Amino acid sequence: RERLRKMFEAELDRMIPQDPQQPMKGRTFRDFEMQGVQLKQTVVPAVLEELAGLDEAAVVASAGRCPHCGSDRTYLEKEVVKKEVRSPDGPAVLERQQARCCACDGSFSPSGS
Repeated sequence: RERLRKMFEAELDRMIPQDPQQPMKGRTFRDFEMQGVQLKQTVVPAVLEELAGLDEAAVVASAGRCPHCGSDRTYLEKEVVKKEVRSPDGPAVLERQQARCCACDGSFSPSGS
């Protein structure tokens, strides 16, 4: 919540200065509209990242069964992979756990999509 609050406040300060003596940026409705688009492209992907990280299925304690061969001889890899996904509002970076199967040497993400 704090990260999102800081991002939003920074964008708000950029658009509407706290000092009423300072002029706002832009003079036309189109200028204001583009500032709104910039706000959305900055804040919405961050909201998606935070929501995805808070989902209970985002982090698992064990790898589970291999989706390739069905073996339960699997393990979680130590490193978490950062994957960029595209949303309509811009790119969001999500962390994904990776697992590997000892039986078929396949790799998979145990937390799903």
